[in-house]
Amino acid sequence: MKDWPTSYLGRLVVVQAGLKDSARGFVAEALARRGRDVTPFYSTSANGQVLALCGKDPAFLSLMRKADQIHADGMPMVLYSKMFSKVPLPERVATTDLVEDVAQLAEQCGVSFYFLGASEDVNARAVEAMQKRYPNLVFAGRRNGYFSRDEEDAIVAEINAAKPDILWIGLGVPLEQQFLDRNISKLTGVGVVKTSGGLFDFLSGKNSRAPVWMQKVGLEWLYRAYLEPGRLLMRYVTTNPQAIGALIRHSS
Repeated sequence: MKDWPTSYLGRLVVVQAGLKDSARGFVAEALARRGRDVTPFYSTSANGQVLALCGKDPAFLSLMRKADQIHADGMPMVLYSKMFSKVPLPERVATTDLVEDVAQLAEQCGVSFYFLGASEDVNARAVEAMQKRYPNLVFAGRRNGYFSRDEEDAIVAEINAAKPDILWIGLGVPLEQQFLDRNISKLTGVGVVKTSGGLFDFLSGKNSRAPVWMQKVGLEWLYRAYLEPGRLLMRYVTTNPQAIGALIRHSS
């Protein structure tokens, strides 16, 4: 992939690429690796939760640094970089937006997807929704995210047999990073892997996104906390200050 400039944000090196360039890079990497049986290109994302975890868990920080590319999937990171970084981030690269841009290009180039993660119902509905929006998009396969460690070898073999160009893994943080740490070297039938968090919940319609104005000013977390206070409110109350502290202490 193009050697993009980067910013150092909260102990992580974040790529200076916007949505369109990132999508083109995914497709180019996928096509370049097709049929070569090599380790896939590994892209992940950082938001406030990830920055907070990196600040308090050295093992998780090490996992994040193994990725070939890290996107800023948090508007506060972008805003902070514009105020304080020598090379500010051009825009937020939310996975929920990125998948749409990649799908548009994938239709044109015959690049295939595989969705791994979420419940069986959510996963199936996410694939169905994408196929409705992009009727020429090829799905090499899909699988829910409910499996044990003992099943991973069989799942990896199934994915390799399907030979998807791009594997979207939505197991949540830190499970998806841990899964790739154990298995990425075995995923030789895949061109690109992208950790995707709760992507399938949004694609399936299970969860809704915040209004655009809230996304632009960095308040999507507040909207999500409003929708799921029991699960998310205390997470954001604790991780947001930790993430801000990590940005202040370690960014450049």
